[in-house]
Amino acid sequence: MPLVAHNALPTFDRLRRDGMTVLETGRAARQEIRELHVGLLNMMPDAALEATERQFYRLVGESNPIAQFYMHPFTLPTLPRGDAAQGHIAQFYESFDAIREKGLDALIITGANVSHPNLADEPFWQPLIEVIDWAWDNVTSTLCSCLATHAVMQFRHGHARVKQAEKVWGVFEHRVTDGRHPLVADVNTRFDVPHSRWNDVSRAQFEAAGVKVLVESAEAGVHLAVSHDGLRTVFFQGHPEYDTISLLKEYKRDLLLAAAGKLPALPPFPVRYFGRQAQALLDEFGSRMQAGEALAFPEAHLLPLLDNTWHDTAEAVIGNWIGCVYQVTHRERSLPFMPGIDPDNPLGLE
Repeated sequence: MPLVAHNALPTFDRLRRDGMTVLETGRAARQEIRELHVGLLNMMPDAALEATERQFYRLVGESNPIAQFYMHPFTLPTLPRGDAAQGHIAQFYESFDAIREKGLDALIITGANVSHPNLADEPFWQPLIEVIDWAWDNVTSTLCSCLATHAVMQFRHGHARVKQAEKVWGVFEHRVTDGRHPLVADVNTRFDVPHSRWNDVSRAQFEAAGVKVLVESAEAGVHLAVSHDGLRTVFFQGHPEYDTISLLKEYKRDLLLAAAGKLPALPPFPVRYFGRQAQALLDEFGSRMQAGEALAFPEAHLLPLLDNTWHDTAEAVIGNWIGCVYQVTHRERSLPFMPGIDPDNPLGLE
């Protein structure tokens, strides 16, 4: 079943325009279908705040027909925000206190911009740890995206991410390394996932922490892993939620920063993202820009040349995740107190 528009968040209208079915609360109330309440801790910077909402809302709303999805966005007050983003958050987001009081079935934690080598020095660190601690004891499953994965690995397991010599950036081929886990049931054994990060947690670090690796890339490293119990924490290092245009927007940002002298060189092309024609267009644009010409970025010419090779698999994995959450929460809403369910193995994995 679809998302339920239980508030006036503009993302719902955008998703409707994109062709998604979004129910109003009155219509949803007339359907005898289980509700699932999913939190979204959105730590992304202002420019990506609403896009990140849409990306995760879309994945959840398209993922699984077993429930009606009520999404609950919130953020951390220590993150720097401009006036427009503060207004959006004040009008449409919930407070962590309100979410903690009502409870959640599942939680998604996004990435964030950082300015310190050690995550523990970031202003969002302590509020984020408070959310992670609460979720561990009270939420059936928490899905951590990129920076959130690194934060949990450092805070809970003592494994700090490692800065890479080159940015892990592009669309990388991955393989399922353990097809027995329900998170990757009926998923292609080989599929693409976008990545965009300077830092990495290695397979050795995940395994030393007792975390099971499920999906890995020879070039980009681990993408999908899961806590020892099989569900409580799901780790993403890649960005399967990305839109087709997301990496193009990142490339455009870095290209314009380089043109303004704020980066030492033009950015490299994201791996396996731009084809030959797109690269030729961008090479010409970059050369003319460096020669001092004032040009508009050729986005309209590039869009038809981009392919999305990851969304179907992302939708399948999120659908499996929602299915696992539903399976565990069908009897009770609070994982530690579920009669007959082992909190260290809620899915009954062998």
